[in-house]
Amino acid sequence: MSFSVRFLLMCVLIAGVVSFTPAVPRLNVKSTQLNAIGALARKAKEAEVKKWIEEGGREEVKGLLGDMEGGESEESEVAGVVKEAIHKRRRTLSIVAEYKRKFKADGYVNEIFEPNLMSPLFREFGASACAVMTDKRVGGCDYTDLKTITEEQEKARGDVPGPLPVICSDMIVMDEQIARAKINGAQAVLLQLGLLNEDVVKGMMEKAARIGLETIIQANTEEEVKTAISLNAKIIKVNSIEDIEVKESWRTLMGDSVTAIADVLANDNKQLEEVEEAWKLRDAGYQAVWVSDCLYKSGNDPTEHAGA
Repeated sequence: MSFSVRFLLMCVLIAGVVSFTPAVPRLNVKSTQLNAIGALARKAKEAEVKKWIEEGGREEVKGLLGDMEGGESEESEVAGVVKEAIHKRRRTLSIVAEYKRKFKADGYVNEIFEPNLMSPLFREFGASACAVMTDKRVGGCDYTDLKTITEEQEKARGDVPGPLPVICSDMIVMDEQIARAKINGAQAVLLQLGLLNEDVVKGMMEKAARIGLETIIQANTEEEVKTAISLNAKIIKVNSIEDIEVKESWRTLMGDSVTAIADVLANDNKQLEEVEEAWKLRDAGYQAVWVSDCLYKSGNDPTEHAGA
């Protein structure tokens, strides 16, 4: 697994400084993630959060929930930590490396290293930010893993490379999850327009800003991209298996002030064709790619260890 992480991160980083036009057919990428989350999934997540509240979890974030409800938004002060980390000079592509323990496709890896071992790999091999899939049902992680990674990244403060900003990638449906992300050290949260309506997303953006969190708005369709723009989203993540031409047209809609991220989904093979897709997305104007399952495709090399 360490070989896959290192090789893919380094290949995509090279794409940020080398111009390349691949003479290969377009990739037919198969999704390994949920692109449309149904009402049942939302209800299941709400039930999970409510159970956590009933077990006394709300007490640990009670103060933050109060801060989220009132006062002026700190948006102008917060903007920058995540956005600046991934929005670099023109034709430079950043990587958001997502940590998870569970995958949609079988046979990629036999074992996932613990978060305290994977976290420095992301930093040392060139990722610009780290996301933690804290939805246990989808990604197999929880907020304990988020805290482990944020604490490990903080240990690199003053070093080169320094700590990566960490994003909470949960299926957020309630304010308590935003507060929980903050208390466990995240710098940003992911909000999904396919899951929440426009008014709810707008309210959550404001509440997150009040406690010093940036928001990344996920859009699955052109309509959702336009909604994210109307909400003045600073960072928009495109989660779609549409062709590059479609994603390019969506990028044009966003304008230059928006930091655009595109998912790179894992192809169902052992090749690293995802690197070519990342190059194409860079050429289409995206500042970053969000990589998850494809980081772990080759499995563990028995001659390597977590520090390799």
